[in-house]
Amino acid sequence: MSEQDGEQLIVVRRARRKRHGHHGGAWKVAYADFVTAMMAFFLVMWLIGVGTKQQRAAIAEYFKNPSMTPGNAPMAPPGKVGPGGASDSAIKLGGAMDMPHGPGKDRRASRSAAPDEVEKQAREQEKQRLENLMQQLHAAIEKSQALEPFKDQLLLDITPEGLRIQIVDKQNRPMFDTGSAMLKPYTVAILHELASFINQAPNKISISGHTDDAQYLGEAGYSNWELSADRANAARRALLGGGLVSEKIARVVGLADSVPFDKVVPSDPINRRISIIMMTKQAQDAAMSQEEGVSVPPTSPNTSAAASPSPAATPGTLPPVATITSVSSGAP
Repeated sequence: MSEQDGEQLIVVRRARRKRHGHHGGAWKVAYADFVTAMMAFFLVMWLIGVGTKQQRAAIAEYFKNPSMTPGNAPMAPPGKVGPGGASDSAIKLGGAMDMPHGPGKDRRASRSAAPDEVEKQAREQEKQRLENLMQQLHAAIEKSQALEPFKDQLLLDITPEGLRIQIVDKQNRPMFDTGSAMLKPYTVAILHELASFINQAPNKISISGHTDDAQYLGEAGYSNWELSADRANAARRALLGGGLVSEKIARVVGLADSVPFDKVVPSDPINRRISIIMMTKQAQDAAMSQEEGVSVPPTSPNTSAAASPSPAATPGTLPPVATITSVSSGAP
């Protein structure tokens, strides 16, 4: 009918696009693994950057010997075996110390280096803490109305045993009557004020009494040794009366005239004094070990025996408390 009408039939063919099947999510898993690995990598690099040399050395040692038992890791080629039998061919961490190879004393020496470094750092921190305590005590003395008149009789210094506070006699202002262990009222006031400060610090204290070289003429057998011990105990009782916690007292001793302040003039009144030492941790351990009969390991060359009394300061080298903050270490 369309030919009869004179119309031409137009046929339009449209190409049908075939849709591909839906893709899976495997690529997402792979990409997530890649991102996680990169995050872990940069985290490790950051930790290496902020860690100290000793920390990096400890991490390197751990990965060389994670089992802490020699010989448990698979054997590596000759010359490439670390302390625990693991391979030493891993990438060296920047700044890490090279660990000694082979069994025996070399491995033990490398593992003992870290505790020595920790002990050294602990000593430095304790020294800094004692210096801060000395500055705080100096400031407290300056502010205290009870201590201000007697600040020229208060001497501060740092010894191997700890922070030493010395209360010395003056010619016209003694702490005790001659040949007596009875404290003067102002000496009691000084000790009461010091008790409140000592309570604020964690250190235990050692109290020692000293006399001059004048021989005590009393009952038979009673000498400067007994007198100095009685004066040290009188100071202990005064500190307790000022509120000091009794557990903070580690040692009370009388030293007579064996450790004079002024070695040139042993009869000088300044030799009659009470010494209170806020002890270091090492000195505390030494004192406790002696009481328990336990041998104390030798101290480092930088410190003397903690339990032995520190020598008195030389007159003129140990300033009174008003200028003590300029002294960085104690007198010899």
